[in-house]
Amino acid sequence: MDWRDQGIILAVRRHGENAAIVEVFTPSRGRHVGVVRGGTSRRMTPILQPGAQVDISWRARLEDHLGHFTVEPVRSRAAAMSDRMSLAGLNAVCALLSFCLPEREAHLALYQRTEALLDLLGDDDLWPLAYLRWEVALLEETGYGLDLSACAVTGRNVSLDYVSPRTGRAVSAQGAGDWAARLLPLPPVLKGEGDAPDHEIADAFRTTGHFLQNKLAPDLGSKPLPEARQRYVDLFARRRKAAE
Repeated sequence: MDWRDQGIILAVRRHGENAAIVEVFTPSRGRHVGVVRGGTSRRMTPILQPGAQVDISWRARLEDHLGHFTVEPVRSRAAAMSDRMSLAGLNAVCALLSFCLPEREAHLALYQRTEALLDLLGDDDLWPLAYLRWEVALLEETGYGLDLSACAVTGRNVSLDYVSPRTGRAVSAQGAGDWAARLLPLPPVLKGEGDAPDHEIADAFRTTGHFLQNKLAPDLGSKPLPEARQRYVDLFARRRKAAE
């Protein structure tokens, strides 16, 4: 059994004396794991970095075996390592994909979004909004998408200010009534409106984070959502506060 594809490295861990178990995200094979012989060598270590774009070949005797990867570099994103915000964002993306996606299941649209997002690393003006939209797409891809088309109570699509933490549906100010304090914010940026100021993006992170933390993660088992996501959100909040 063998195949070849391009992919994004999500995680690397040592295996034995000089091999590495590498987790990649590919367009046609989804999240896939394999062993790289000599993966901890001086030549391979700079290539096997989370976020790196690689050309990858997989071979195994049977399809359900772990198998072995042969890896060649396509594009390094090592520049992100020198910038704290970029590194935190890259780690959040890789950790969430590793956590959320089932193994060996293709998610082409999400792969394309991920590649485009990582190519924006280092652009501090564009990255937070692009990352927020990526989180919304991740929720959609995993079956927890937000329905912001109309108010869940009134059925109208005006004055949509909140999101139900239970259903992920929009709620208008009129429909919220006395329950407004228990609902999640629906800033214009989540509806694709306005100039996407940082305070709106921060509010939107609260909403997407709720569904990642309280809906998606519990359905995947006992493991908590990766801390890398919150580290990026916290770093973004500190940067926003410092700029005020």
